[in-house]
Amino acid sequence: MTEQSQGKLVVFEDKEIRRIFHKGEWYFSILDIVRILASTSNPRRYWPELKKQLTDNEGFVQLLGKIEQLKLESVDGKKYLTDTANTETIFRIIQSIPSPKAEPFKRWLAQVGYERIQEIEDPELATKRTRAIYKAKGYSEAWIEKRMRGIAIREELTDEWDKRGIKLQREYAILTAEISKASFGMTPSEYKQHKGLERENLRDHMTGIELIFSMLGEAATKEIAVNRDAQGFDENKEVAKMGGEIARNARHELEQKSGKSVISKENHRDRLGSISAEELE
Repeated sequence: MTEQSQGKLVVFEDKEIRRIFHKGEWYFSILDIVRILASTSNPRRYWPELKKQLTDNEGFVQLLGKIEQLKLESVDGKKYLTDTANTETIFRIIQSIPSPKAEPFKRWLAQVGYERIQEIEDPELATKRTRAIYKAKGYSEAWIEKRMRGIAIREELTDEWDKRGIKLQREYAILTAEISKASFGMTPSEYKQHKGLERENLRDHMTGIELIFSMLGEAATKEIAVNRDAQGFDENKEVAKMGGEIARNARHELEQKSGKSVISKENHRDRLGSISAEELE
């Protein structure tokens, strides 16, 4: 799996920050951080102006050279080149943004970096933290179990694709879309629109049964790729369709016999609205 395919979201005071594991460490979206600290709804204008000020300051010329453009997912579900920086560089940028949130953000950022070091030394910690985050957000234990299993299956599939010559982020996205289209009749971006989502992670808003069929499509794709020894993008694209078709056929059979569609417009926000405070404790 390529470094740039390992993008994840982290949350500071209920605000999401995109990040990606690159060159052995986390790189964070500068625009997302500016949006939080500068309290601006237009970080795309604020950041270039700030960058120009930093450029005029000789002490920051070297700093700006450490900013890297990496592909992160945008609100439309597509990935675009975005200014990112590692923890050390972000610390220095924060110093130039007058904000009462600067100090608590620095402490949060330091904790995020420290947790990554811990996770490298003990990979099980990452799983435990992910479970704890989902539980704090109000997800049920049954749903969390399915989500964690789905994450593992997804990683197995992307690792297999990597072995079979899939290296570009665009190729991973296309193959994933092929599985989703065959499984549910929608690409991930179309599925997000169906559920009324924007930047949110689609799978975090799937029901338990939707997660099961997502897992089936990806597990089947991996199994077929291995048994057929699919190599390269074109062969794996055909296999992705096959894997998705297996999930689609199973979904249709369940829907026919249960009389209920697997595909739902429900998202996690909707589910939380129907859960009492006592149930969340």
